[in-house]
Amino acid sequence: MTVPAIHEEDAEELGLPGRHLRWLVSKDAVKAQNCSACVIRLDPGEKVTPAHSHPNGEEVIYIIRGSGRVLVAGDVRPVTAGTAVLFPQGAVHMLHNTGSEEMKVVCFFSPATGLDNYQMHEGVDFPD
Repeated sequence: MTVPAIHEEDAEELGLPGRHLRWLVSKDAVKAQNCSACVIRLDPGEKVTPAHSHPNGEEVIYIIRGSGRVLVAGDVRPVTAGTAVLFPQGAVHMLHNTGSEEMKVVCFFSPATGLDNYQMHEGVDFPD
C-alpha cells in the first residue's frame, strides 16, 4: 500500500478572496472519504471573504502562525498561534488577520467538503 501523504508545496495553491488556499486532504488529494483539510495563508489585514457557512458539516481551524480574530455566529474572539476554533454546522463565520505577519491556518472538515459546499453570506462582516 502506498502511504497517502502530500507535502503542502505539492498541492496547487488557489488565490481566493483574502487568502491563499491549498487542499491537502480531499477526494482528489490523498483521496480521503470522510474528511478534508486545507491550509490557508492570510496577509496582514486580510479577511476571508465573504463570510460563509458549511450547511452539511463542521470545520475546525488551527492557527499555526499569526494572530487575528474570528467571527462565529455573531460572536467575535481573538486568536493566536496555537488556537483551535470550531465552526459548528451552519454557523456563519469569518477569519481576519489583524497582526503584522502572515497568518497560517489549517482547516479540517467533516464530512469531506470542497468550495462547492460553501454557503456564502455577502454583507456579513465583523462589527466595528
